[in-house]
Amino acid sequence: MPQLGETVTEGTIIRWLKQVGDHVAHDEPLFEVSTDKVDSEVPSSEEGYLTEILVEEGATVDVGTRLAVVSESADGAAPAPATEAPAAEAPAAEAPAAEAPSAEAPAPASQLAPVAPSAAAEPAPVAVPVPPALAATAGPTPQPAAAPANARPAPAAAGASAGPDSNGGAGSLLSPVVRKLLNEHSISPSELRGTGAGGRITRADVLSYIDSRAASGQTAPAPAAAAPAPAGPAPAPAGRAMAFPPAGAGERDEIVPFTNIRRLTAEHMVRSKATSAHTLVVIEADYEGIERVRRANKDRFKQEEGMSLTYLPFVARAVVDVLRDFPHLNASVGDDALLVHRDVNLGIAVDLDRQGLIVPVLHNADGQSLRGIARAFSDLAERARNRRLSADDISGGTFTITNPGPFGTFITAPIINQPQVGILSTDGVKRRPVVVTAADGTEAIAIHSVGMLGLSFDHRAVDGAYASAFLRSLAQEIETRDWAAEL
Repeated sequence: MPQLGETVTEGTIIRWLKQVGDHVAHDEPLFEVSTDKVDSEVPSSEEGYLTEILVEEGATVDVGTRLAVVSESADGAAPAPATEAPAAEAPAAEAPAAEAPSAEAPAPASQLAPVAPSAAAEPAPVAVPVPPALAATAGPTPQPAAAPANARPAPAAAGASAGPDSNGGAGSLLSPVVRKLLNEHSISPSELRGTGAGGRITRADVLSYIDSRAASGQTAPAPAAAAPAPAGPAPAPAGRAMAFPPAGAGERDEIVPFTNIRRLTAEHMVRSKATSAHTLVVIEADYEGIERVRRANKDRFKQEEGMSLTYLPFVARAVVDVLRDFPHLNASVGDDALLVHRDVNLGIAVDLDRQGLIVPVLHNADGQSLRGIARAFSDLAERARNRRLSADDISGGTFTITNPGPFGTFITAPIINQPQVGILSTDGVKRRPVVVTAADGTEAIAIHSVGMLGLSFDHRAVDGAYASAFLRSLAQEIETRDWAAEL
């Protein structure tokens, strides 16, 4: 499993584009994968024949897991006959979710476990699918435990419930990820109500409970010894703040399951709020100089570039220049230190048909012209909506812009894209009466294009004066730059 983004730790196989025995060309799409960052096709790093598929469609596995084997000949890496114990004797920790997932509504990551790959000798296997560009980040491929090549997740061991109990999941089957989180934080399953399929406890349920407990200042008790689960809902201990229970559906309510990207985006946003000291500063900017250039050049620009000339590339060009004077906003928080980045890798939030958000990255944006930024943003947005982004396209960002302006927003308080320390919101630009000062100092009322710029910043990294000075310089750059010369 390739590393599809800096913070991505696992991925769900949506669909294999090749079957066992098929020939695979170098860089030919091999499978589709879904993560919290991107749904994309992953190309093969080798040419040959697909002789083994080690992870089935719908399974969620960790980054670095071997997914398939490509060999030089169609029969060069045929798996040896299985001689080990049948799948029914596999550990209960590898049991599957109660319902098979689908590509349209993938099951939560915590409910699925990888299918164990074969340990049989292989004449000349090549582990795929980590592309060459990802080799440095994916790390060494872990060696799986021995199991038959066609092994399937086994049912729960004796004594484990195949479905949720009435206690909200105390006796229900727990995935290895969920079980590990519960043990690390000394949480008993009886304290949680599962929101997964059939009421199972998911990873998101545990993280939400941990966050709510941390917010209340409570410490975790030692987990209870293996005791029978109570017949009814477990009462909350005195003084303990419980995670808010999920809402129940009424007769006329429609249940829309969270998609993988929706579920994990929500998880990352909550964790970002818990990680960074979010603070918002806003300034008004006069876009009249940009507006005049846009009106004068929009037809020629569209004819030459094949796209409309919007406000976004102007703002991005100004951001790149101003960040040179405020480098602590082009940074990340490390271990008791601020990591200031020399290159400006500008992320731009892209809406995926209102099904989720993704932030592709324009690397080395500080070396791009206005036209170059406009072309790059258009290309990244188009490939994002067509799910054609690569891992490099969504990694390495140092500062992010989100652009709700086309919807006419007034002020937006965006959530920081971790591990960055700042995110800029470009809100709606509208014609308004403003006071303008002539060269001789006289003032008058004029109609200009005006909009708000909102900066959410991590107060651990910089203070309000630093962030406010950045916004003031950005507004001045937007208002006074010779934008006609840029085109």
